[in-house]
Amino acid sequence: MNGILSYGTYVPRGRLDRSQIKEVARTGGGKGTRSVASFDEDTTTMGVQAARRALSGLETSTLPSALWFATADPTYLDKTNATAIHAALGLDPRVQAADFGGAVRSGIAAFSAAVHTDRTTLVVAADMRTGLPGSAEESFGGDAAAALIFGSGPVIAELIGEASATAEFTDRWRAPGDPTSKYWEERFGETQYIPMAQVAWSEALESAGISTEEIDHVVVTGPHARAARGFVTRATLADRIIDDLADSVGWTGAASPGLLLSRALEAASADQVIAVVSMADGVDIMVFRTTDALPEFRSSAPGLAELGATASLSYGTYLAWRGMLPVQPPNRPEPARVSAAASARNRSRKFTFGGRSDVHGRITTFTIDRLVYSPSPPVIFAVVDFEDGSRTAVELTDVDEDDVGIGDIVEMTFRRLSTADGIHNYFWKARPLQ
Repeated sequence: MNGILSYGTYVPRGRLDRSQIKEVARTGGGKGTRSVASFDEDTTTMGVQAARRALSGLETSTLPSALWFATADPTYLDKTNATAIHAALGLDPRVQAADFGGAVRSGIAAFSAAVHTDRTTLVVAADMRTGLPGSAEESFGGDAAAALIFGSGPVIAELIGEASATAEFTDRWRAPGDPTSKYWEERFGETQYIPMAQVAWSEALESAGISTEEIDHVVVTGPHARAARGFVTRATLADRIIDDLADSVGWTGAASPGLLLSRALEAASADQVIAVVSMADGVDIMVFRTTDALPEFRSSAPGLAELGATASLSYGTYLAWRGMLPVQPPNRPEPARVSAAASARNRSRKFTFGGRSDVHGRITTFTIDRLVYSPSPPVIFAVVDFEDGSRTAVELTDVDEDDVGIGDIVEMTFRRLSTADGIHNYFWKARPLQ
């Protein structure tokens, strides 16, 4: 039986109120909020967080023998991004790490490929959606990651049917090196996607041997909300649609199918049918039936609690973090390029925090440094005592200087310390336990 063994998600705590956009850009905006990755996050770091949750509590016998990373916003070109995730997770060197990158469709494509392999595969999908100030892409997009482990054995959901349709048309594009995407108008996307989705839907149901009435939960996602709504109306699925988080998180690109499938698994009971419809450069549909193992897994899994652990973010801060608003840097030298040789020699400490990345700690003392270089000053350093008896000094993140206190419980999170000469220096920071 091939299917899903585990899942995990990550959504950054930062939330931008869309109403702020129009106040500054005089266009765009809208209702609700969108998720925003912090200045020290990227698709790699978010992928690590989602993967850690997917691996939490997984039996040793079902640990992955392959790691695939899908994103439309890779941190590196030429260099494999999945290797940093592999290192941060402390996976065995024999576990393959490879990228599925460059396009929004890569997320669902990696899921589809993984479920048909004869090995246990961890698929991580992450994305950061950035648009020009005032654009629909800016307000409609969001940042997130999702990780699913596929394999055979005691799965929590088995694949029972699927279908795909592909066509060449230009509804969304981004030239290499450009920070933002461009869009054709939504009604054009509607004319392209809906006919393909209707055909693929019929084929997916036939493949699964079920009717529309037997579907319990449906995920529909894609870059064109109008096309998604049109398909839902035509297929009479409105009463079974999983909330796409458009009003609180936004459309999260390559991560969206996995993020919303995880939400469907949170809502489903045993022996229910979940259909995932992804509309990006074609249509991909996967149909799963949950098993009796799902409720037990969910009772011990981290879940999707981070959706409620949010913090408001100003539009100016968002623009600065995204590089859209150049600001005066601190009057201190920028960090030098990290040494490849030193990084390799200290791989275990650097990428797995010496094997202590899953241990909680307590702040013993801290200081607020307003002089040291940082893209988002001030920097908060803390001395943390860990549950295993160790003590170390670490940088804090995802916390305001007015909210940190001695005695606070923290957890470790994989972040980007600095970037120089195109090389990203990844390490661990501490953040308040959510």
